[in-house]
Order: sequence, then structure tokens, then C-alpha cells
Amino acid sequence: DAPAHPSFSYRPETGEDPYRSFLGVPLLRGGRTIGVLVVQNMAARRYEEEEVEDLQIIAMVLAEIVTAGDLVGIEELKDIELAPSRPERVKGSVFAEGIALGHVVLHEVPVTPEHLLSDDPMAEEVRLLNAISALREQIDAMFEGQHGLAGPTFDVLETYRMFAHDRGWTRNLVEAVRNGLTAEAAVERVRNEQRARLNSARDAYMRERLHDLEDLANRLLRVLAGKNTVAREIPYDAILVARDLGPADLLEYDRTRLKGILLEEGSASNHAAIVARALQIPCVGRLPSLRDKVNQGDPVIVDGETGEAYLRPRPDITGAAMARIDVRTQRRAEFSRIKDVPAITKDGQRVTLLMNAGLEFDIEIMNETGAEGIGLFRTEFQFMVSEDLPRLKRQTELYERIMDGAGDRPVTFRTLDLGGDKILPYMEMEREENPALGWRAIRMGLDRPALLRMQLRALLTAARGRELRIMFPMVASIDEFRMAREMVDIECAWARRRGRPLPAVLRVGAMIECPSLLWHLDALLPLVDFASVGTNDLTQYLFAADRTNPKMSDRYDPLSPPLLRALSSIQKAAEESGTPVSICGEIAGRPLEAFVLIALGFNRLSMPPAGLGQVKRMILSCDRENAAKAVTKLMGSSNGSLRNEILSLARKLNVDL
Repeated sequence: DAPAHPSFSYRPETGEDPYRSFLGVPLLRGGRTIGVLVVQNMAARRYEEEEVEDLQIIAMVLAEIVTAGDLVGIEELKDIELAPSRPERVKGSVFAEGIALGHVVLHEVPVTPEHLLSDDPMAEEVRLLNAISALREQIDAMFEGQHGLAGPTFDVLETYRMFAHDRGWTRNLVEAVRNGLTAEAAVERVRNEQRARLNSARDAYMRERLHDLEDLANRLLRVLAGKNTVAREIPYDAILVARDLGPADLLEYDRTRLKGILLEEGSASNHAAIVARALQIPCVGRLPSLRDKVNQGDPVIVDGETGEAYLRPRPDITGAAMARIDVRTQRRAEFSRIKDVPAITKDGQRVTLLMNAGLEFDIEIMNETGAEGIGLFRTEFQFMVSEDLPRLKRQTELYERIMDGAGDRPVTFRTLDLGGDKILPYMEMEREENPALGWRAIRMGLDRPALLRMQLRALLTAARGRELRIMFPMVASIDEFRMAREMVDIECAWARRRGRPLPAVLRVGAMIECPSLLWHLDALLPLVDFASVGTNDLTQYLFAADRTNPKMSDRYDPLSPPLLRALSSIQKAAEESGTPVSICGEIAGRPLEAFVLIALGFNRLSMPPAGLGQVKRMILSCDRENAAKAVTKLMGSSNGSLRNEILSLARKLNVDL
């Protein structure tokens, strides 16, 4: 009964009232939806898989006909300029920090299949398998040629290579060819299916994997077309402009000449962005229709601080950008000079600055930034990039390498924050209406104890003879923490019975991110060895506002009385119980927000690496006692945000932001 479905959009002008069944397939061309093909039936029935496949093939053919016929809407014909020439500023999102000036290099347009149906499926299957083999050889050769790069690039390429060798992907391609499609059309069809499936995922990680799979499909189409590589000779100040970019394509460019990247799509945590940050190349994304606004060779500025791009900038804008580059260079030198200076306020309060991590490469970053340890290591990343469940040995080896690299500095491992929308391809999970509030994190671990216990065993094994810090996420009740802690004790007893070495020091903590704990701190804090406040989730749960929803992400300011009062109550309760507490959300890495956290009494902050230098500089200029008195007064306000008042206060106190 299609009309009863919550996603059904009724259009009275279509006269569809009598129809009970609905089957719709998008018309896709070049990653863009240009229309939809719909079949409806008066009878309440379910369409069979064969019917769905038939309609998908028809939709592919129809998309080619529509495109070949140059059929466009009248609104698309308005205000068309044959060659953009005026200065323009476009707003997007920061993917990799930095500022760059250069000239546009347009990334090669993906290959589009010319023929969809095959008369000889067996010959097409041979073509397809040969192309897949050649693709894998290309990627393997690229992997072997990147030994000069460190951690995240290897992590990314290893994941990318895993996708290329995925048996399920190959099986789907072969099946499509056997059903009568050409090899190129099979690639396009499988890509469309993946796009439809992953685009509906609310979880950012699952959507980001789509970019890797799209890039892989484009590379396979180029192999089938006899085009081996996408990169070419580029100028010394190249700014790469693309719809999206895969990590392999990015690494094919001469990185000594590549100064910046502008993308129409993507996200700050997809693989291309990770590689860009590793290579220290400024990158701004989510710039819709950017390729329609630039010409090859246009001068352009990439502003990885504000998330903006300046197309054909005026001389005054170019001069200002060059001045900012000089300031950034001086600031990096300043941060480098103070990286080993203890973070102590002007009135003598010591603040421990930690960093958030999830990759082996972050150990090197820790050394560069002067972080005193890792306050949050996200262990789920290893699970998300694996084609199957990482077994005990693989988990143990990763945790050993992280602790070896950290040396004497503490590392707090957060157990798996999976479930809900963080769906693993090798785990069957039901779709949920509200994944952020659903079966995830510690809830999933307690319901699947074998999964959690294997991870705990790996951590205990890796930490033999040294300190181990384990933190459970998404704890909403005291009983949940007790049950999780009991699993740790069971694994410790198991190791003792077998005479296996245990950590010299074991500390077990909980993340405070569910508002329910705010009224149960007196019961929780005596049970934990430490606590960490996850301000990202605490904020969204406190305001019932999905932080992944663009319409809601900026609606509620973390510098608001409700959140600040909640944080203050946590700090005071922790101080009374003698329990160490830290902040590990994004706000810890922003100087103004960190100023408030210190005023509230927090002395352990864990943040993204990019925030360490600027937060330390702020701390060295701050008098905590004076700040605390003023912030306490402001918290009594009924305003929705205290940002302007706090900014004025910081300036009055001569705090270096």
C-alpha cells in the first residue's frame, strides 16, 4: 500500500489516487539525477526483483535518450554564460585547513557508457574480468609506490585496495553482464545501486564509502575505455577542481605542484580529505555546480579556514589572501615554539591537552603538536574499513602499535561505537527510525558480548605490563556500566587463569553524553576510574537536534546557558567525588569554547590535532579565576546564546583567541 508509506509524496495533479502499488527508478547520468521512471498499479502488490531489474535497464536507456536529446527544463536556460568571467565567492565546508592561491585544473570527466546492451554476454564477461584484473594491478602498483607517505595514506589505500578486491562487488558486476548488459553498463548499474543504497544512510561514514566506490567505478570505466590514468601534467600552482575525488586519483597528481583542492561534493572525513590533510593540501568541499562556474586556468583562492573559494578574485582579495598566508606561516612557527611548553594559565592552573585519534598516523601528529596523550582513540575505524570482522590478532596488533608509538603518554581507547547508522557491511542489522537513539555503542556491545569481549581481550593483551585506559561510550544507566565493567573483570580473570600478563595499571571509564546521567552522577562517578564528556552527542541529545542535519547543526549554540550549566554540574560532581574528568568534543579545540571550559573548572581537554596550538596559546594568556567569576554570572542569563557576551569578556581579559 504505497500511499500509506511515510515516504510517499502525494501529487494530486498526477491523478494517482486509484493506484496502490508503486515502483520508481531514478534516471541517473554522470552522478546526477535527471528524472525518474515510475510504474504504478491499482492492485496492492509487491514488485518482483526481475521487474525491478527490468525497470532499471529501461531507466538507463531512457537516461541516455534524454541526455542525447538535450532535454532540459526552461529554468536551466536562464542566465547562461558561455564562459564565466566575473569574480565570485562561493561558500562550502572545510575539508583540510590552509590557504592556497593558484590556477584551476579541471579533473577529468568520468567516462560514460556509450552502449548499454550486449549481444555476446560471454565475451563481455571476459572483457570485464580482464579490466578488473588490470584495475587491481594498477592499484597494487600504486600502493607499492607510496612508501614515502605515512599512516593515513596507507590506511586509505589499503581500504581502497580492499574495495577493488571485494568479491561481492565483482559478483554483482558479472551478474549484470550475464543479464545482457555491456561491461560499461554493468559498472554503471552497480554504481547506481550502491549510490541509491548508501545515499539513504544517515551515517556519514557509510555515505563517505560511496565516494570510494564511485572513484573505483570511474577507474574501471577508464580501463575498459583504454584510458589508464586520470592525472596529467599540471602547473606548479594547480588548484584541482572536481565533482568528487577518490584517494587513488588524488595520489596520481604531482603533489609538489598541487596547492589546493575544490570539490562539489564529499565530506571532511572521506578518504580524499584524509589524504589531503596528510599531504597538508588545503581542501574545501560541498561547492554545488562549481565546475559550471570556472574555466581551465582561472585564478582561484582556496580558503581552508572559512570554507570559501574565490573565483577569479580581485587584486585586493588576492593581496589579503597572501597576507593571511604569511600570518599562518608565522603562527605555525609560534605553535611549534610552544608545543613543548606546559599549558599553564596566568594564575598557575595546569591544563592537560590531549588529542582525538583513530589512525596510526595520528601518533606522528601527536609528536608534531606536543599533545600529552590521546584522550579519545576511536577503535571503530578499523572495523569500518575491513571487509570482514577483524579478529583478535589484528585488533591486538593495532592496539600494540598505537601504545608503542605513544610511549609513556596515555591513550584512552573508546570501545566500539557501532550500530544505529554505523552499519558494517558484514553484519546484518535492522534499519532503525532513529539510529542516533537506537541500538548502538555499549548497547550493542552488551547485547553481543562476544564482540565486546574479543575487543577487551585484544586491548588487555596489547597492554601487557603498561597502563591501559578503556572507555565505554553511550552509557545511559548505571546498570549498563556495571555490566560492561563486569566483562572487563571476566576477561582479566580469563587471562590470569592462563598465566598471561596483564596491564600494569587498568583504568575503566565512561563517556557522559546521555543527559540521563546528569541526574545520576552521584551513583556513577564512584564506580568509574575516570569520565569523559562527549559534548558532541550531549549537545544534540540535550536539544533534541540531530547534529548531522544541516538545518539543525547550527541552530543551538554550545555556548548556551543550558549546556554550560550541564557541564558545570558534571565538573562539580567529579571534583567532589575525586574522579578525573575530561572534555573530548569538538568544542575543546576552539579557543573561545575552550576558554569557557577552563573557566568552568575543566583541566583536561581532548581535541582534534589542529586545535592544540591555538588552544595552548589561549591558555597561556588566560587567568582562570577571573574568567570563572565572570562566566558564572553570565550563566544566569536567559539568552539562547552567550557567544557575544563571552567574546566580549575574553577581549576584556586580554585573552589571546
